[in-house]
Amino acid sequence: MTTTQHDQDQNQNQNQNQDQHQDQDQHQDPNQEFHYTHNDAGLLNQPIGYWSWAANKAVIDYIRAGLTEVGLTQPQWWVINQVRDGARPREDVFTMLRGYLDVGDALRSDIDELIERGVLATAGEESISLTDTGHELLERATARQRKSLARIHEGVPDADFLTTMKVLQRMIHNTGGKAWHH
Repeated sequence: MTTTQHDQDQNQNQNQNQDQHQDQDQHQDPNQEFHYTHNDAGLLNQPIGYWSWAANKAVIDYIRAGLTEVGLTQPQWWVINQVRDGARPREDVFTMLRGYLDVGDALRSDIDELIERGVLATAGEESISLTDTGHELLERATARQRKSLARIHEGVPDADFLTTMKVLQRMIHNTGGKAWHH
């Protein structure tokens, strides 16, 4: 059976429509009324691996989109946040942050880009610090991050947030995983 260009175009359009529908399903309007996916008994049987992944993805995507508004990637935000109080050895900043969300050695290019943009100054190759431009960017990014965190925490009482953090950390421990955040 041969496929015509019309058939190929029609299949491509159907695939695009399916992708758009899936994208809409995964990115609900946060202003809509919230409903749990299952009753309590059903939630107890839900896979924690899936829901922790989905929460991770949704929160990180949201934070990254907000930082993009001020011209930063998330790893760049981590870097400027580490030097907010003054110069630090570049290698110390790299070593501390390279494990965050598995960014790894790509963090070196993020630091280099911040230097090229005039956000960071260097004292030789040993230390990095914020420039005046960097301080201004840090202020804008901090304000954006506060806005993002307020939205993420909306409707979540502090006691529930604390319980969630303790449960996730315990699950990491129970599975022999490693996680650390200062």
